Parts: sequence; structure tokens; C-alpha cells
Amino acid sequence: MNGIQEIAAATGLSKSTVSRALRNLPSVAPSTIMAVRRKADELGYIPSSAASGLATGRTRAVGVVVPVIDRWFYIQVLEGVDAELRRAGYDLILFNLGGLAGDRERVFHRSILRKRVDALILLSLVFEDDERRQLETMEYPTLVIGGPAPGVRHLGIDDYAVARTATEYLLGLGHRAIAHIGGQDREGLNTAVPGERHEGFADALATHGIEPRPEWDGNGAFSFQGGHDAMARILASDSRPTAVFAASDEMAFGAIVAIREAGLRIPEDLSVVGIDGHAYGEVLGLTTFSQDPVEQGRFAARVLLAELAGQPPVPWLDPAPVRFIERTSAGPAPSA
Repeated sequence: MNGIQEIAAATGLSKSTVSRALRNLPSVAPSTIMAVRRKADELGYIPSSAASGLATGRTRAVGVVVPVIDRWFYIQVLEGVDAELRRAGYDLILFNLGGLAGDRERVFHRSILRKRVDALILLSLVFEDDERRQLETMEYPTLVIGGPAPGVRHLGIDDYAVARTATEYLLGLGHRAIAHIGGQDREGLNTAVPGERHEGFADALATHGIEPRPEWDGNGAFSFQGGHDAMARILASDSRPTAVFAASDEMAFGAIVAIREAGLRIPEDLSVVGIDGHAYGEVLGLTTFSQDPVEQGRFAARVLLAELAGQPPVPWLDPAPVRFIERTSAGPAPSA
């Protein structure tokens, strides 16, 4: 296998420059780093992460902690993080908490303590006091994606503002009988996200002098099945809303199925609006407020990689952008 000496000979650079370039150190020009990497690929050189770690104190790996694996948002974020890390020559190490029945102790008090990573990205987590202290002790550059976590930097959309805007959109279509499907995700979604989206919904109604109806406030547990069951319960109440704001696209999909099972038309009888921008929304014609979790993952990785390269930490991150996508699931309120 070819090594640093062969790469140095092929590029005309010194062995020390080649070594620094392979480690992506800021003292080497980007053009030199790219030239060295191209030649290393041509020669089939594979750097030893163990040797690099001994030399620099770095593992060239970033850890990502997820509550569960099988969620659209988490998978999209992971795709973005991994793409950016691979581009920079870093590995991704995944720590899965396994939901409520999982073992947080294993991740926060054993795995991370082994210093197997240089930085941490945590998805939709709120930390216990001892977990936060553990992260502070490790001094990893750390960032949370998908809902605020007190004491840790956060990257995500403004959940309150987006939910309020979504509700105002339905109000602007003439709807006054608006249901809400939200609730807590039992598998560990950031607890602030459902609360902020519900608050945005309620405040939009209050601005128009509308009292929320308790029987139209459904717990969909941020899942397809939960959204379906919540919508079915709402439709079984004594009166029927003309619109529903679902706090996630996956719950909105379930609501759409329940509405159609009840023999109702969308949007002529009942309008549906969601949040997130799930890929299936286009197929189902869902009007939604779309975020880009892949880009959020990329951006988070770039922030941490820049800090690992010696740039000053970024103490605050602006809210991620949201794009309104108007489709066929929402329309004017039906006339009396």
C-alpha cells in the first residue's frame, strides 16, 4: 500500500505538508489539500485513523445521537450530516437511544465518555441535568437539531412562528372551525416542539377571537397512525371542523386517510395543512410548510467542522428557513 512518502514524491511536496493536508489542517491551502487527496485516491492510500488520532488527539469522527432511527426527519438529517462529513474526510458514529425503552445511560455515561468522537450532533433531545453536565465535562463542540434544548446550541425552524402562520393561512381561507392534531411523541421527540406548535396554533385563533374546542384537539403522537386515530376521534364528536392543522406531515397523512374513510372530500368538506415537507406530501397533495432537514444536517456538520479546524465557536444559530408549498389539500371554508 502506498504511503505518505509516495504521495510526497508524486506531488513534489514534503512529507510534513502531505501529512498536514491529509489531516485537513487549516495551515495548508485548500488547493494543496485537494491535490494531495486526489493523488492519495489515485495511489490507493488509506490513512490510519488510529495513527492520526495519536498525533493530533482527534478521532476524525463526529457522533450523532438519535432518539430512534425509523423517523423521516432523523433519516434526512443523517443524510445531510454524513454527506458533509464524508466530504471533509470524517466518519459518522451513530448512537441510537432506542426510544423510551432504550438505554440513555449507555450513551451519555459510557459510550461518549470513551472519547470516540471529536464533536456531537444530537437530534430532537432534551437533556437531564446529569447528561448536560456530562457533555460540558467532555467539552465536545455540540449542537442540537430539531427543537431547542436549554443550555445547548440549537438549529431548527421557529416552530411557534410556523405553526401560527399555518393557522393564519387557514383563517385567511375563511375557516373558523379549525381542529389541531399534535401531542407528544412517545419515542422521545423534543418536548418543546409539540408545545410551541400548539401555542402558535392557539395564539392565531385567539387573535381572531376564536376559542379552541377541546374535542377538536387531538393527540396524534407525531405518527401516521396517531394522526389517523386522532382525526377519527375528532370526526366522531358532536360537531365537525372545516379544517385541521396537523403539527407534522406524518400526522396530516393519517388525518387525510381518516377523512376519506369517513366519506368526506378534501378540501371541499375539510381542509388539511401540515408542517415539515415530507416527500410523500406531493403524492397526497398536502399543503405544507416545508423545512429542509438534509440541509440542516449539512449546515450543522459545517459549523462543527469549522470549529474543529480552529475557527471561533458560533454561539447562536438563526432559525432554519421554511418554504410554503400550496397544494390541493386546503381550500376555502365551505359555505353554511
